[in-house]
Amino acid sequence: MSDTLLTIGEMCAKYEVTPRTLRFYESRELLFPTREGTKRLFGKSCQARLKLILRGKRFGFALEEIRQLLNLYDAGDQQRTQLQRTYDLGVEHYRSMVAQRDELNEAIAEFEEQLNWVKSVLNETPAEAAE
Repeated sequence: MSDTLLTIGEMCAKYEVTPRTLRFYESRELLFPTREGTKRLFGKSCQARLKLILRGKRFGFALEEIRQLLNLYDAGDQQRTQLQRTYDLGVEHYRSMVAQRDELNEAIAEFEEQLNWVKSVLNETPAEAAE
C-alpha cells in the first residue's frame, strides 16, 4: 500500500477519531475516500480535509459551514473565495467565543463571591448551632 493512502483504522489512529466519525463525515460529503471493494482508502486530500474539519469543529464551526468552506476550494480563484469566506466566518466565531468567555468569566467571579460568602458564614457559625 502507498504511504499516502491510509485505511480507516490508520486514519483513526493518526487523527484520534473513531471509524464511526469517519463514516459520518463521509455521509455528510465532507470526506471522499477511494474504495477497494468494501475497504476505504484515504489519500492526502482526505487527510488534509479531515485536519480542516477537526480544526473547524474545535473552533465551533458547524459541519455544514465546514462542508461549504471545503467545497469552495475548487472555485477557480486560487482559493481566494474560500479564504475570504473562512475569514468572515472565523471573525464571527471568534467574536462569539470572546463573548462566551466574558460571560463565563463573569459567572465564575459571581460564583466565587457566593462560595466565599458561604464559607465566611460557615466559619462564623459554630458547628453545634447547625445541629
